[in-house]
Amino acid sequence: MIRRPVDIGDPDRLYTVTGGRSRADDDTFDLVTLIVSECEPAAGMQSEHVRILELCRAPTAVVEIAAELRLPVTVVRILLGDLLATSRITARHPTVTRATNLPDSALLKEVLVGLRNL
Repeated sequence: MIRRPVDIGDPDRLYTVTGGRSRADDDTFDLVTLIVSECEPAAGMQSEHVRILELCRAPTAVVEIAAELRLPVTVVRILLGDLLATSRITARHPTVTRATNLPDSALLKEVLVGLRNL
């Protein structure tokens, strides 16, 4: 398998898609942030925005959106920022499980022993 660089987009096209912006306004979107569409695409929307809204009918990670659109993550973050600013999407950050919320290790060992005895 031949590996290609991730950023294979035409620089002129990427410049046009982002309106000349090279960075997202903030760090709202990391690679695993889940994006959900809040509306259907409207007439006259930029084609990349339309595609994002279609992809995100179910929660979809930023990295998955970038892969589907075949665009660099930085460009996708800019496009997502546009959609978030107009309330067309919501961003959900995955919850982090803390060790305090996990079952006691002694209990897990007992369950494992019980399963092995079956």
